[in-house]
Amino acid sequence: MTDSTLRLPAEWEPQAAVLIAWPHAGTDWAERLAEVETTYVALAAAITRFQRLIVVVADAELRTHVERQLDAAGVPADQVRFVELPYDDTWLRDSGPITLKDAAGHFQLTDFRFTGWGGKFDAERDDALIAGLVKAGVFGAAGHARIDWALEGGGIESDGGGTVLTTWKCLKQRHPEQTREQMTAMLRQSLHADRVLWLDHGYLEGDDTDAHIDTLARFAPGDRIVFQACDDRADPHHDELQRMAGELAVLCNVKGEPYELFPLPWARPIVDEGRRLAASYANYLIVNGAVLIPAYGDPADNEAAAVVAKAHPEREVVQVPCRPLIWQNGSLHCITMQLPAGLA
Repeated sequence: MTDSTLRLPAEWEPQAAVLIAWPHAGTDWAERLAEVETTYVALAAAITRFQRLIVVVADAELRTHVERQLDAAGVPADQVRFVELPYDDTWLRDSGPITLKDAAGHFQLTDFRFTGWGGKFDAERDDALIAGLVKAGVFGAAGHARIDWALEGGGIESDGGGTVLTTWKCLKQRHPEQTREQMTAMLRQSLHADRVLWLDHGYLEGDDTDAHIDTLARFAPGDRIVFQACDDRADPHHDELQRMAGELAVLCNVKGEPYELFPLPWARPIVDEGRRLAASYANYLIVNGAVLIPAYGDPADNEAAAVVAKAHPEREVVQVPCRPLIWQNGSLHCITMQLPAGLA
């Protein structure tokens, strides 16, 4: 296998499984554990309709607890694999492997340094998660490349054809000493990308990832981009998301043509104990044959599902209740990591 053949697949390419970690009393979910577990059960039920699910659990006791919940929800046991490992939290989009593959079907688990989103939270056990999964034999003979550079999976989008989309705000926070040119070179080298597209605008209140791209804009097949819009002029997000929409409008694909854009509707403000929560519809998960999209109990839920269906016309769109997730500043895509077909 030569490194030059490696690439970062698009999320809509065939998958083997989705990886999640179950919340428990030792995580930040403790205060509202029962509530958030309802979302995890609904997510597990949705994923296993289409493919396998790998669930990381802290110990045998938690595994038994989860098995009972999934069984009660009718989740088929043969579609679920459990792995016992320690973890700080459950945001596997950011602590899980970013998997590259080559034309022959070989894989490289790219293991970037996970710093708890720029040192905001303890992350030592999460930073060791990929190595633990490798040791547990989850990924077979896949290569494992540790890279001493901070990057989270939610901070990048791939079209599968060599283009990576990211945000300046996030990566500048992680690497304040580096220039855009230096970071572009690092992303191209480590992800085997041909080009990197940057967004300078876009953010959500209640998001502590410093504007991860997966809360803002997502590639879709056929040179499309789905993005979170805001049409409420009175909302503090309006101007910034309008600027982001303007940036997206001038981006071009490798042929020099503009992307087809799909703006997502804006949910009404969700406030918890005086704190605005980040209810992004862009934080959806693509699986084999479907797109799982967050629902927040808002009138815009169905409209958002319709937009995603237009951008992914060959997939079923399944709404997953995600209001409990945004209490901890993330949503559906943030708690999952897809694994390419053949990896697990």
